[in-house]
Amino acid sequence: MKTTVKNIFQNLGEILLLTSVAIPVGAAIGAVDSFFGQILLKITDIRDVNPLYYIPFLPLAGIVIVYCYQKFGGKSSKGMNLVFEVGNGDENAIPLRLIPFVMSGTWLTHLFGGSAGREGVAVQIGATISHFVGKRIPVKNAGQIFLVAGMAAGFAGLFGTPIAAVLFAVEVLTAGEMRYQALLPTFAASFTASTVARFTGLEKFTFALRLNINLTAETFFKLLVIGVIFGIVGGAFALCLKFAKNLAGEKLKNPIIRIAVIGVALSILFILLWQGRYSGLGTNLINSSLNGETIYTYDWILKFALTVITLAAGFQGGEVTPLFAIGASLGAVLACVFNMPTAFVAALGYAAVFGSATNTLFAPIFIGGEVFGFEYMPYFFIVCAIAYVFNMNKSIYTLQKVKKIY
Repeated sequence: MKTTVKNIFQNLGEILLLTSVAIPVGAAIGAVDSFFGQILLKITDIRDVNPLYYIPFLPLAGIVIVYCYQKFGGKSSKGMNLVFEVGNGDENAIPLRLIPFVMSGTWLTHLFGGSAGREGVAVQIGATISHFVGKRIPVKNAGQIFLVAGMAAGFAGLFGTPIAAVLFAVEVLTAGEMRYQALLPTFAASFTASTVARFTGLEKFTFALRLNINLTAETFFKLLVIGVIFGIVGGAFALCLKFAKNLAGEKLKNPIIRIAVIGVALSILFILLWQGRYSGLGTNLINSSLNGETIYTYDWILKFALTVITLAAGFQGGEVTPLFAIGASLGAVLACVFNMPTAFVAALGYAAVFGSATNTLFAPIFIGGEVFGFEYMPYFFIVCAIAYVFNMNKSIYTLQKVKKIY
């Protein structure tokens, strides 16, 4: 009995210690996220004003990125794969140099028109800082717990969605398994990072739907079909990205030649396709989809293809914001097909394609709630759950483990 009581108090003390440390760590991650995110937005504005001044130099930017990683980056060149390796049990540390490398590489990618995201950077920033601290705390598995907390803090700081960030971090390393032991420190780090990032000037994207949707049998059936489509598209994105990376690596084995050759092709395509409409994050497509502005039926597939090619070439960034753009623009197209409100289906696609491509269930549901309004959670649950089932169990994170229950 005494031993049991002692263990309870010891465990409680460890949890309180980890949670207390997670707060300043989350604050640090939020501040770095804010710095990174605000510069990225300014870079995007600069490129959008004069795209023809920058996009032609995308191959040169790629060469600089790869050369610097090869010369000075060390293990940091593994990027998200290194985070997943450590998260799934590898005892190696994540080098602190990863942070300036991934930030500067992403800034260059976006300045010169590559189609990429930013969440991968934020998650890597958070994981690197938190794992560095966690490894120095005299608590069993503190490094692993803080890695999860840092991933959540990085995501929350950048997107301002702390609940979704917590769920993303605890479920993404192993699909079908949630790391509840990290829940309280992750919660503390995530909400702190989000608060600090907003306080230091990084704005959160929100969109109030203000729609009255009745869940009739017909609407329910439409949501099921839409969910299947989003699930297939998200799974296909993950599958195509893996295939494209393997193919590029086989055909162009030298990373510098690879990024230079593919960079030339990309710069030509970006210029020809409406001078950068598909460059960068894709927030232009998201805004057009939600605000009833012009969206072409092929916008989503072009953003899909150009993002896959950009990342396969070796440019830096992430996949999530382009996935939001792919889902939103596809949703705008499907809204016409199913005779439903455009902003509503675009919002569903925003969340569901992200969820299906990352092989996560709860994070996209709460992304929907935090961005578009919690009153629409039942609709996000239906569509994201169906998308999760039909994503072919694929993930953009190739080292994500899958726990089978049969």
